[in-house]
Amino acid sequence: MDKIIGIKQIKKIRANLKKKKKALVFTNGCFDLIHRGHVEYLKKAKSYGDFLIVAVNSDSSVRKIKGKGRPLIPLSDRLFILSHFSFIDFLISLDEETPECLIKVILPDVLVKGSDYSEEEIVGADIVKSNGGKVITIPFIKGKSSSGIIEKILKRYRGK
Repeated sequence: MDKIIGIKQIKKIRANLKKKKKALVFTNGCFDLIHRGHVEYLKKAKSYGDFLIVAVNSDSSVRKIKGKGRPLIPLSDRLFILSHFSFIDFLISLDEETPECLIKVILPDVLVKGSDYSEEEIVGADIVKSNGGKVITIPFIKGKSSSGIIEKILKRYRGK
């Protein structure tokens, strides 16, 4: 079965998981320049449930969030790379800047975000909690970020 799914498939998958009483974990992000921090974050997210759905921001939504020049890696390549991680069960493209609409459809049992967000700032936290789910933040690994990698490359390129 292909890990990259659409909204119609996700509704069927969610209904099936509820029947089987399987815990569904949801997270989202740009995942531009996939690195160790992403891998550890996603592995940890999976540990909070039975199935992990990852929404990956489309190229246009990454530009809105991160600015001109991003993403460096196109959506199709980011999805391809992430689809080979055994701990990710399903991937879906996210065209909006936030996953609120997807969260309303999926109603995950666990919503995971990085610890750079407080629970009050996490989009969809209220939806998940009002449906009996949990919201969990995962600490980032210091020095492991796409922005940090880009900055390091630019400094070397500029000879600084």
